[in-house]
Amino acid sequence: MPDVFAKLKRSHVMSCIRGRGNKDTEIALVRLLRQNKITGWRRHLSIFGKPDFTFRRHRLVIFVDGCFWHGCPKHSRKPGSNQSYWQRKLAGNRLRDRLVTKTLRKQGWRVLRLWEHDLSRSPIASIYKIKSMLEERD
Repeated sequence: MPDVFAKLKRSHVMSCIRGRGNKDTEIALVRLLRQNKITGWRRHLSIFGKPDFTFRRHRLVIFVDGCFWHGCPKHSRKPGSNQSYWQRKLAGNRLRDRLVTKTLRKQGWRVLRLWEHDLSRSPIASIYKIKSMLEERD
């Protein structure tokens, strides 16, 4: 289906859209943490890279990466239109993820990245990863 806007207008419309996080996947992880009685976490603390969950006492941050936006090797799909834009955008996201992880580790944080699909397909494995990282420092 052809776009109803001209290219310049579409660009303006898209630039006005602001991300609001990956709320559904974060809520899924909140539910899992609560079900498994894992406490001590906070959401969206002002730390470099804006981690989704932070365990300050354990110096652990958790990111829940969306399969599309962060280039999941199993589930990422390539958009059919405007491919050069999307290749640059998604490659930039992956580059930023590596920079954030590296920077946080240099600052003494341990970083755990979970894929969006892990929360629905293997929640027990996700909880195991979190618990094992929390127990490392106890």
